[in-house]
Amino acid sequence: MTTVPTVASNWVQDLWSEAHLVQKLALALGLALAVAAALAPAITPFEPNAQSLISRLSPPLGFDGARAGHLLGTDELGRDLLARSLYGLRLTLTLAVLGASLGLVIGGIMGVLAGVAGGRTDAMITAAVDTQIAVPFTLVALFMLSVFGTSMTVMVLVLGFAGWEQYARILRGEVKRLMQLPFIEAARAAGASPWRIARVHVLPNVVSPVVVQFTLSLSNIILLESTLSFLGLGVQPPTATLGAMVGVGRDYMPTAPWIVLAPALLILAVTFSVQILGDWLRDRADVRLRVR
Repeated sequence: MTTVPTVASNWVQDLWSEAHLVQKLALALGLALAVAAALAPAITPFEPNAQSLISRLSPPLGFDGARAGHLLGTDELGRDLLARSLYGLRLTLTLAVLGASLGLVIGGIMGVLAGVAGGRTDAMITAAVDTQIAVPFTLVALFMLSVFGTSMTVMVLVLGFAGWEQYARILRGEVKRLMQLPFIEAARAAGASPWRIARVHVLPNVVSPVVVQFTLSLSNIILLESTLSFLGLGVQPPTATLGAMVGVGRDYMPTAPWIVLAPALLILAVTFSVQILGDWLRDRADVRLRVR
């Protein structure tokens, strides 16, 4: 009898064997970044906010003037860049996952409701989706943060509203397609309520596109959070996020470019790995692409 761990192991092996070299590199890079963020206290002995003005603007190891222990150098206040980058990566990933999850919940409810209910409800939700798409969300985020403040809760709410319309559009289309299929008509004839139809018959059939959209929106939210932090409207100092570190370090580019390079390369690495993995999941979830 095949056990669940054996099935899962075979699925992972098949997934890995079908992946191209770039996809394997993206997966390995994403796992390495996630592990590094989770194990930040074990990787570096320095606190991310601990200042040492004697060590300020020290270059990375291997350059003249480098100080022992500071692998990536220090910033303008003598804080260890490796520590701040890892802790900043952790906070950036946390905000991105929470924001993407909130967007999934909001957009998922709206999309399923529009597809199942139809009529005026569908028209209202579609209008809200079109409005969200038409207005540049960065401007909306700047307005919301300037009015409600830059607390962690507000940041998560703002990031959650950043991509809900994509989930709503995808789920609305999928639900409307499913609602025309014979097994949905059979459930209606049997007296199933719209809620039961959505929960039992619709949701299990829309998992794949939702997972793909989650990975794709995750990188967009990371870039949005980095942009807001770069503009000074993200998480406030001294708490480190990758975007905030780039924003502060831009003033020291001529004399200490390493302050910007470390967080900027992490942002590039995270978005690269997430985008590649999102495209990979999309290709695997789309039956037409796999047949080709």
